[in-house]
Amino acid sequence: MKISAHFYAQLRDVTCTDRLDLDVSEDATVSDLLQLLYAQFSGLGAHDKTILVGVGVEFVDRNYQLKPGEEIAVMPPVQGG
Repeated sequence: MKISAHFYAQLRDVTCTDRLDLDVSEDATVSDLLQLLYAQFSGLGAHDKTILVGVGVEFVDRNYQLKPGEEIAVMPPVQGG
């Protein structure tokens, strides 16, 4: 199934893009997506412990089951100020 990953802040710098369209398996989770991204962008894995993932306006955990056509936000920790 197809999904879109959107990258923000320094993660956009690591991937050299703000959006990537990907094919993932029908039963893929956020964790599966992250492993795919880490294999494609070696520098992204260094941020693993701090990466936040959102779908729509909600943050989701790594067990979240992806759905066809979803837009996934991959971002560093959010800070106010």
